[in-house]
Amino acid sequence: MGIMDDAKETADTAGRKIKDKWEDTTDAFGDKVDEVKADADVKKAEAERDSVQTRNDLKEKMRDS
Repeated sequence: MGIMDDAKETADTAGRKIKDKWEDTTDAFGDKVDEVKADADVKKAEAERDSVQTRNDLKEKMRDS
């Protein structure tokens, strides 16, 4: 039974390593998705800020005219 026990232990270890690697990969993927979403939110906010600033500048020029 020693060989069977060794084989079982090896299979269990391999299964744990595969599971750990899968979890690490899914975590890394989730982190990357979050990063991309955050970058998109920042770009959207910057574009909105620039739009408001341009609109306000145009309104001010119209008042001064």
